[in-house]
Amino acid sequence: MTTEVRSLREFKMPDVGEGLTEAEILSWYVKPGDTVTDGQVVCEVETAKAAVELPIPFTGVVEQLFFPEGATVDVGTAIISVAVAGAAPAPVAAVAPAAAPAPVAEAPEAPEPERREVLVGYGPRTGGSQRRARRTTVTATAAATVPAPAPVVAPAPAPVPVAAVEVSGDRPLAKPPVRKLAKDLGIDLRVVTPTGPDGVITREDLHAHAAAAAAPAPAPVEAPAAEPAVAAPVSAAVVLPGAGDVRVPIKGVRKATAQAMVASAFTAPHVTEFVQVDVTRTMKFVRRLKESGELGRDVRVSPLLLVAKALLTAVKRHPGINAQWDEAAQEIVVKGQVNLGIAAATPRGLIVPNIKDAGARTLSGLAVSLGELIETARQGKTAPGDMQGGTITITNVGVFGVDSGTPILNPGEAAILAFGAVRELPWVHKGKVVPRQVTTLALSFDHRLVDGELGSKVLADIAGILEHPKRLITWG
Repeated sequence: MTTEVRSLREFKMPDVGEGLTEAEILSWYVKPGDTVTDGQVVCEVETAKAAVELPIPFTGVVEQLFFPEGATVDVGTAIISVAVAGAAPAPVAAVAPAAAPAPVAEAPEAPEPERREVLVGYGPRTGGSQRRARRTTVTATAAATVPAPAPVVAPAPAPVPVAAVEVSGDRPLAKPPVRKLAKDLGIDLRVVTPTGPDGVITREDLHAHAAAAAAPAPAPVEAPAAEPAVAAPVSAAVVLPGAGDVRVPIKGVRKATAQAMVASAFTAPHVTEFVQVDVTRTMKFVRRLKESGELGRDVRVSPLLLVAKALLTAVKRHPGINAQWDEAAQEIVVKGQVNLGIAAATPRGLIVPNIKDAGARTLSGLAVSLGELIETARQGKTAPGDMQGGTITITNVGVFGVDSGTPILNPGEAAILAFGAVRELPWVHKGKVVPRQVTTLALSFDHRLVDGELGSKVLADIAGILEHPKRLITWG
């Protein structure tokens, strides 16, 4: 009778960005006892730049999850161990004759076939445990009595701290941003009533559950006291009446954004210029493109698309605005291509993914890329690489009904354009005061490498194109 040889392999937290040192575990998609295959996504983590799903690089059975959801883990630290079949025949041959055969034969003593974690996980571990002497060896009962029981028995109940890891059939259905919100609010998804299609839990379900839970709480004063302790992201924090202050940990995307904005504000001398623009023709052009479908049936057309195209056209005419200040080399680096950043508000904070080589795209190609960028950001699936290498940025404050502002530069970039709300205002047009659709543009730039003349020319060109969008054809 032959027994299958297994060894334990550990999967370490990878550097999913450039030079990142840590990541927070948002969700586990597996639990001890689950079978995983090479390339299968086992968890979702959040770095200072984005939320990323991690695939495991080998096939086997999950032995242990070393960290619960919500834990921040250093890059290079083991986060999960997997029992891999047929990985180390030599060591087993040396130990098996001594005493392993008996325990291994009894290992299937896991006569709990209904629990794969015992049958597949603990059985082989008794035979191959000597390969992980530093962490556990339940087999070597005498030698492991003192160090092993505590660490080893903990992994078995590990599903308790990692309780939200139910990824098999009983795992509640919810999108990653909703799972993140539930974790921040301290809500167990298993007790939430789903109202979404196919039983998917939505953000509204969480808020409804939180409100229902809070209703009876005022009587026993303890309940409200427990709720405020739960940290929630600033963008999604639920502050209940009389609940007191809510403390939100500064980490992940918000921490990175704060550090970048402080560095930008105190490194680059910002100058902001404003201009009001009659965009009546641009708005008509947007309607025409929507109705005609000439950019494609499923392509999303918005005023932001034409603002982006106008900026790219202005950059082509004035490439000095698409530059970077190299302090070490004491040089101004004029970029060869335009990687257009679009500031996006997400449940995890503000991120700025960019469209690579946007200046080389047609209006149709730009529309497709812009739509994909926005949709990916809303789903919280923006990859770290999509947020690196930006050269100039647009922030659309108009979607919030804001007229204008003084945007802070993305670190390493020379300029950022704020696009304000489009409003119907009295305007002098062809010698008469008539209602026209007007917006305010604000261009912030790094005065070390962009002087007032260049900044003004760029802003004037953008305004001119939006006032007469036919220039997109003649200049683009």
